[in-house]
Amino acid sequence: MRGGTSKGLMVREEHLPADRRKWDPLFLAALGSPDPNGRQLDGMGGGLSSLSKVCVIGASTRSDADVDYTFGQVQIKEAHVDWTPLCGNMSTAVGPYAVDEGLVNAGGDTAVVRIHNTNTKKIIVAHFPLDDGYAAVDGDLTIPGIADTGAPVRLDFLDPGGATTGKLLPTGSVVDRLEVLGFGTFEVSMIDASNACIFLRATDIGLTGTEMPAEIEANATVMRLLSAIRLAASVRVGIAADEREAVKKTAVPFIGFVAPPTRAVTLSGEVIDPGRADLVARVISNGQLHRALPLSVSMCLGVASKIAGSIVHAAAAGHAKPDELLVSMPSGILQLTAEVCKENGTWRAVRGGFYRTQRRLFEGHLLVRASALQ
Repeated sequence: MRGGTSKGLMVREEHLPADRRKWDPLFLAALGSPDPNGRQLDGMGGGLSSLSKVCVIGASTRSDADVDYTFGQVQIKEAHVDWTPLCGNMSTAVGPYAVDEGLVNAGGDTAVVRIHNTNTKKIIVAHFPLDDGYAAVDGDLTIPGIADTGAPVRLDFLDPGGATTGKLLPTGSVVDRLEVLGFGTFEVSMIDASNACIFLRATDIGLTGTEMPAEIEANATVMRLLSAIRLAASVRVGIAADEREAVKKTAVPFIGFVAPPTRAVTLSGEVIDPGRADLVARVISNGQLHRALPLSVSMCLGVASKIAGSIVHAAAAGHAKPDELLVSMPSGILQLTAEVCKENGTWRAVRGGFYRTQRRLFEGHLLVRASALQ
């Protein structure tokens, strides 16, 4: 299925081996990893992190949810599946899949599915229209990065703070000075909402923030710097005990850099004038620049924009509405909502929300090499 601007395999948990240790080789073979050429031609992956994903859907293990959703990020060049992060885009497909598969009963014009994400232990509520008892596909909603329109799926991420580390502000600070071996000291905001993310100013790494993904990926110095910052931050917030362990944590923390609204050009050639967005952002995960921002990172970006004093808040200062954020990214403008509050002097993320589209692309038998499972 396509969920938002990602694509992945949807699998019912009851169809998988009871032994979780057998899942990784199965999904690696299914997606075509590891592939040193980075193309996954011998599997269903597409050679990009946004196209190398797996969602496992099963009966809910919580009374406040309808289904369990376990996400796996399948690495492309390495024999590794990362079960740590949440994929917000693929979350769009979970509710419709659950209804269409008969895992959740729905009737009338609209379905509401409560999703328990086992990676983060958080609840996501999906609202979407029905067409003759099935999740509707056709509609008028356009999202950046997808050429066609579709039926809207509204996702509400409830109490998303601390999904990775247990704290919205893992260090207790809105801004930290991070020592990065071989590169110096950088000011960063380390925020954990849906996924742990590290945000810094584009100008602090010699960029404007409007560069195209291919241009940034071709800049070996910047890519090494961003990787080093991510590893140092991983240790600082407690995701990894040391840098060696941080290298193995390929998905989280995500790293992004921001700039105040400025003129930018999208991948399709559209010009985004400064007045149309509240800030400019670029995000990297698994060593690749995202053409369209990951939803979970976008929500963290939205939450960070509402936390006074953060680097993201400063970039959007004077532009964003109280509960809304318009983000200029390589594929266009992403609209999202976020609500934060202070309780006893401590910041709390109340909720984050998006509208996305989804579509079932294929159903049938997927074949893997028997030798890959031995």
